[in-house]
Amino acid sequence: MRFRQVDVADPEALALLDAYFAERSAGFPAEQGTYRPTYPTSEQFTPPAGVFLVVEDDHGTVIGCGGVRRVESGRGSDDVRFEVKHLWLAPSSRGRGAGRALLTELERRAIGFGADELVLDTNASLEAAGGLYRSSGYVEIQPYNANPNATHWFGKRVAR
Repeated sequence: MRFRQVDVADPEALALLDAYFAERSAGFPAEQGTYRPTYPTSEQFTPPAGVFLVVEDDHGTVIGCGGVRRVESGRGSDDVRFEVKHLWLAPSSRGRGAGRALLTELERRAIGFGADELVLDTNASLEAAGGLYRSSGYVEIQPYNANPNATHWFGKRVAR
């Protein structure tokens, strides 16, 4: 598996984000309304503010993406906080450890940028993602944003 840094405005990144948002929209719980995609901006995912990665399998096939970006710290905290965003793998690539490897690489990059804490939001309908986050040391926290697609917020302290 290989991770390659790309600009989120690059056609390759946009194609992956399109696939991610289409899958989320199709599987979004009807009782929660309509899924609302938000495309990231390059500034948010350009080092040292963040990074966006494309994942390739051992054959060089692109199988997913994800990023981290710096966000505001919690109230009354001087901690450096980074958010994990748009972690997605093609359905045919799931269940083989690529998601965990991508999350670990994103954490490593955020720590390299000075992160003290990592946060993310997700939806309860993404049970496998919730399981990945919990088994990777993330714990539920109070909402830190107003993402209308999210039902759960997670955080993790990290050591630089």
